[in-house]
Amino acid sequence: MTLTENRPRDTEASEEALPARAERGRHPSIVLLALAVGSFAIGTTEFAAMSLLPAFAPELGIDAPTASHVISAYALGVVVGAPLIAVLAARFARRTLLVILMLLFAAGNALSGLAPDYGWMLAFRFIAGLPHGAYFGVASLVAASLVPRERRTQAVSRVILGLSVATMVGVPLANGIGQAVGWRWSFALVAALAALTAILVQLFAPLGRPVQGASALRELGALKRGQVWLTLMTGAVGFGGLFAVYTYLASTLLEVTQSSPSAIPAVLAVFGLGLTAGTFVCAWAGDRALMPAIGFTLLWSAGALALYPVSAGNLWTMVAAAFLIGSGGGLSSLLQARLMDVAEEAQTMAAALNHSAFNTANALGPWLAGLALAAGLGLPATGLVGMGLALSGFAIWAVSYLLDRRDAAPRP
Repeated sequence: MTLTENRPRDTEASEEALPARAERGRHPSIVLLALAVGSFAIGTTEFAAMSLLPAFAPELGIDAPTASHVISAYALGVVVGAPLIAVLAARFARRTLLVILMLLFAAGNALSGLAPDYGWMLAFRFIAGLPHGAYFGVASLVAASLVPRERRTQAVSRVILGLSVATMVGVPLANGIGQAVGWRWSFALVAALAALTAILVQLFAPLGRPVQGASALRELGALKRGQVWLTLMTGAVGFGGLFAVYTYLASTLLEVTQSSPSAIPAVLAVFGLGLTAGTFVCAWAGDRALMPAIGFTLLWSAGALALYPVSAGNLWTMVAAAFLIGSGGGLSSLLQARLMDVAEEAQTMAAALNHSAFNTANALGPWLAGLALAAGLGLPATGLVGMGLALSGFAIWAVSYLLDRRDAAPRP
């Protein structure tokens, strides 16, 4: 394995830009909106499942730490599904693949809403997670193909913005539905959104024929590049801090802040507002100075997470902390753009693996936070766990950045 990053080349995305636009005659904004509906559905189920822990845990006969394994099962599905689908579907047209992924996602969430017990819930959440990473990866490549290279981070962020808006609108809505008529209907809402996405993508997205020479072997080539692994590790560790706090945010509001259940959707919406703002700002910064923007975002997240323990005792300070922590979520589009630079020909694999990395963080963060709770440190301590993960992600980024600088230095 080499840790040397080659000079960035034109990606598959840029190669397909003109054909994609000509093929359908659709304005890029319409395509990006259709793709964002899918990320809205994914974001709603991923984050709403965390906020619904206090609702479905008693009905399934389990406690909160055990219920967090349901979140980890979904994350494991993403980690497994993203590279597997990227390899098996290397020769698929991108629009066809996106439609198939959304239909599978709809089925997984519909079954989750029908789960009769804890065991089946684990299985159905795993199935629902399988298409997650591949959808985001392929959708990001389609988005980047529609715009010039210097605007690709912002195009990718428009797709990921659906996830941000989900935390602001979809998650509070799903949480409210869960409290009003039962948590199972929250998963039914997500299944309906996924089916709608499949229709919109079929109608508006370019076909995205496979690039000449596409193969499973070429996609696996991404795994040979050290900078790809460093970028994935940055996300897998650094993003875990956000999930360490978010998974137990509802429980913290109820048990530590002593707020009423009706306050939970409002705080979740503020978190989503922070995530949306962070997505816009990070995308703008990333198109100007990508690597510095990644490093700064990780340090910002560490600082915001450090404030969480001292904010937990008051609702208003918790609102502020939720916004600041959420704003660190802009890291996602930055790392997606970074992978486009370092993956060379294996764009689909690298793009999909980005979300495997984030869902590794989705499993790692809650697991480490759960260990802190089991040790008796209390719910506010999840912020300290998150801070440690963000700083660890920054350390990995620093290695990648220094290698970039070394390779860019003039040689005698």
